[in-house]
Amino acid sequence: MRRHGILNKFNLLGAVASVALLAGCATAPAEEAQADLVEAPVEATPQIPPYMDASLSPEARAKDLVSRMTLEEKASQMYDKAAAIPRLGIHEYNWWNEALHGVARAGHATVFPQAIGMAATWDEDLMLDVATVISDEGRAKHHYYASEDVYAMYGGLTFWSPNINIFRDPRWGRGQETYGEDPFLTGRMAVNFISGIQGDDEKYLKAIATVKHYAVHSGPEPSRHRDDYHASDADLWETYLPAFKMAFDETDVGSVMCAYNAVWGAPACGSERLMVDLLRDELKFDGYVVSDCGAIGDFYYDEEKHAAGEAPYAAHDYVNTRAEAAALAVKMGTDLNCGDGEGNKMDALPDAVAQGLIDEATIDQSVERLYTALFRLGMYDDPADVHWAQTPHEVVASEPHINLSADAARQSLVLLKNDGILPLAADTKVAVIGPNADNWWTLVANYYGRPTQPVTALEGIKAKIGEENVTYAVGSTIAGDNYSDYKPVPASVLFHEDADGNLVSGVKAAYYDNKELEGAPTLEQVESNIDFYWDRTPSTGGLNDEFSATWEGVIVPETDGVYRFQPSRWTEVTINGETVGEMDNVEMQAGESYAVRMVLKFDSGWPRDQLDKYAYLNWTDVSRDLEAEALAATEGADVILFFGGIDANLEGEEMGVELDGFLGGDRTHIKLPESQEKLLKKLHATGKPVVMVNFSGSAIALNWEDENLPAIVQAFYPGEQAGKAIAELLWGDFSPSGRLPVTFYKSVDDLPDFLDYSMANRTYKYFEGEPLYAFGHGLSYTDFTYGGLSVPDTHDASEPLTVSATVTNSGDMAGKEVVQAYIQHQDRAHEGVPRIELVAFDVVELAPGESAEIQFDLSPDRIGYYDTDGNPVTPEGSTAILSIGAGQPGFVSDEDALTAEVTFTSAE
Repeated sequence: MRRHGILNKFNLLGAVASVALLAGCATAPAEEAQADLVEAPVEATPQIPPYMDASLSPEARAKDLVSRMTLEEKASQMYDKAAAIPRLGIHEYNWWNEALHGVARAGHATVFPQAIGMAATWDEDLMLDVATVISDEGRAKHHYYASEDVYAMYGGLTFWSPNINIFRDPRWGRGQETYGEDPFLTGRMAVNFISGIQGDDEKYLKAIATVKHYAVHSGPEPSRHRDDYHASDADLWETYLPAFKMAFDETDVGSVMCAYNAVWGAPACGSERLMVDLLRDELKFDGYVVSDCGAIGDFYYDEEKHAAGEAPYAAHDYVNTRAEAAALAVKMGTDLNCGDGEGNKMDALPDAVAQGLIDEATIDQSVERLYTALFRLGMYDDPADVHWAQTPHEVVASEPHINLSADAARQSLVLLKNDGILPLAADTKVAVIGPNADNWWTLVANYYGRPTQPVTALEGIKAKIGEENVTYAVGSTIAGDNYSDYKPVPASVLFHEDADGNLVSGVKAAYYDNKELEGAPTLEQVESNIDFYWDRTPSTGGLNDEFSATWEGVIVPETDGVYRFQPSRWTEVTINGETVGEMDNVEMQAGESYAVRMVLKFDSGWPRDQLDKYAYLNWTDVSRDLEAEALAATEGADVILFFGGIDANLEGEEMGVELDGFLGGDRTHIKLPESQEKLLKKLHATGKPVVMVNFSGSAIALNWEDENLPAIVQAFYPGEQAGKAIAELLWGDFSPSGRLPVTFYKSVDDLPDFLDYSMANRTYKYFEGEPLYAFGHGLSYTDFTYGGLSVPDTHDASEPLTVSATVTNSGDMAGKEVVQAYIQHQDRAHEGVPRIELVAFDVVELAPGESAEIQFDLSPDRIGYYDTDGNPVTPEGSTAILSIGAGQPGFVSDEDALTAEVTFTSAE
């Protein structure tokens, strides 16, 4: 279905012809803009206005286009749902898209390990390859949608990834989206992600990456709209800014997203120090800035507005009006407002100009930044001239992409402990137990696309060793009263009445071409069950049309039970006429009939996932004795494989979860959920060896498990090929190479208050306690030995420092080793100096007996630090210990980390 008012390249000529008549009155500002752009010709091609001339620079084109807009039109472009301007040939554009670990929320896509899992690979080349695939799929999907004039949410080329905040506290639910707790590792992964997303073409960007959330932001989630964080200058430069600085210095990253919270008393998106002094002036960022969604509203939301229904929550109450908020944000350099359901805050800019709160030239600058970005993408150029536009839709979830996802999953797995039980023998019979053994959500985490080849751990193990060698039981809830084993209500229990009143298989479905079940259905048919994913709207065949549907029939259970139903979004379910919520229990008897009706109303507007269309009705029997089933499943097994941890229904962004250990997306403690801990101890008591695979986007305090279980694997959230990779690791098809990008603490009692943004006693760099598993930790199936460390005794601290060592695979299996280099300053000038710091790393793959020389050239800033005022310090006249090895010195053996002392001198 064609959307009203949308113009693309091929129906643009009429609009351009009318614009050409205006060119004479607009050439002066356009030519004036070009005077400063030496590479741009002075005159545009005469048949078209300058902004449509691809031979001009993106900056000149943007300046010309903006000069033709009214003030109201400019304001309409500063919203994530930018309006079409037909008279100028400008189609609507939705700036909001996500690509955290695959193109998200826009239908099928290859799903890679969650960002924290990618960080666990420590592999920059792999990160570049993954991001390249993501942007290939994003380009393909964008042109697929645009070919039918669909410019919808999650269909654009402006990706709001990567999240390069520092995972400073394991309680933060969104920490899974980051590259961990170390600024250097984060920066290196970010640089490669950005490079892969934006491509290497000299003229056109493949897509735009957005580094977020600038810059002092990492929870808590429930209070993020009103919190005010105060970071010291030392912490700012040692921890919160380095990854951003690295991205700006080493890439041409197109966009920055500013955060919800306030920093030093001002909302982040309206902070002069953060946004002007640091971002634009000192860090030299010249792209566009987008607010986090609702952050500009947070400027003026207060208790009174919230109570009156004029705001979704109370926030900073920093200014009084919408116009003041919009003006402040734009003056501080926020160019684009992501809304929050309360509309476009930038629509108040004309009023703000009238009030003298902002001048139109400042608004022009913001809109010019936005259109410079779109022109750099080739958005309004002939697709034949933009080679990225030739990316075929068939690349999406193609075999090479799925294979890369599998490889990334393998490298993301971290072997935390192994007493020799792994790898398992080929003939091992296993009991697969645990709430995450067959949990689809552990594959996709948050901000996910729709996988085409998802493989859970259970499925991967069955495929690996044969179903006859596997018994399975879910064993427990995942946490509290939350179940993870929901499956679609099967066709075997779904019926409807035929014309004679007899029950026949399937449910009656009716599909409508509107979202309110109005008029006659456009399609009626019998469906075997309710479990659908649509690429196109079932009632119209369109890519992004609103629709509604009903499914009606009866459920005839095969067993007695107390059932809990889990419908998909946008739906309402009734059983025997009673509305059933997700936590409602429905008692059912085998053989009895229960009328079921499910209604779906799909709205393609806020806050829906517009291009992601699905419907399902899942259920589980909560009356089963899960523990008894698990113990029974172990009886014929040689080894118990326990798949536990949490999933992204418990940890994530601003969620409604509130139960022991979890609050609003965050965690209140980091212990394994009680239901799982209890089951694990029962399984351990059987006397059979228990190997644990833990899924989580954050550190879990596996204290009892470390003491009592022979082997533990940390899986994070490994992507759609997780089950295949996990089975291969357990049976030794490859040697694990993942390393922790975060510290696994023993308890949050060892940490400061979550709201405290000082880095004292946080992360491996400053933590004074004893971790359960150290940052950088990870075991292999083969052995690597180090030798030949070369570190000079003295070194001019203003010059690059070269250090090297030789690493040898001294085992009998090929493997990858993550070589890590750390510095420890012996004469610390102040307490803010890190206790120890990662300064370099590399991944090397070696065959048995093979050696490689690893050399790191450490720039002066890598061996220096910052003083309390945030000034860089060259450590002249001090000593430091340099180490190269398999992990942090002190947490690996002397053979696995070589150390040497160096004295830094000055040039004099």
